[in-house]
Amino acid sequence: METLKRIALGLVIIGAINWGLIGFFQFDLVATLFGGQEAGLARIVYALVGLSGLFCLTLLFRPMNEENVRSNNSIDTRNLNYSTELGEETDLSETEKQKYNNKN
Repeated sequence: METLKRIALGLVIIGAINWGLIGFFQFDLVATLFGGQEAGLARIVYALVGLSGLFCLTLLFRPMNEENVRSNNSIDTRNLNYSTELGEETDLSETEKQKYNNKN
């Protein structure tokens, strides 16, 4: 499925570049490369770009859970060190408190 998304995105980018060239310079790159707007190959490219746009439209409304999962995991797995710059502080968690009390 990831490959299909990349292909669709590539075709949408090709279509966007082609429309930009048409808008700015009145130059249709797809028609020039494939023999005019009425040529069969150009019509296939136009159809594939259109279908890719419809497919990418579904991606637009899909929830973005992957970034949320990554950011939550990175927060949970970080090693936070709250020691001072001049020296390390004693860790007084429950097990460390017992060890510290047993020594004294």
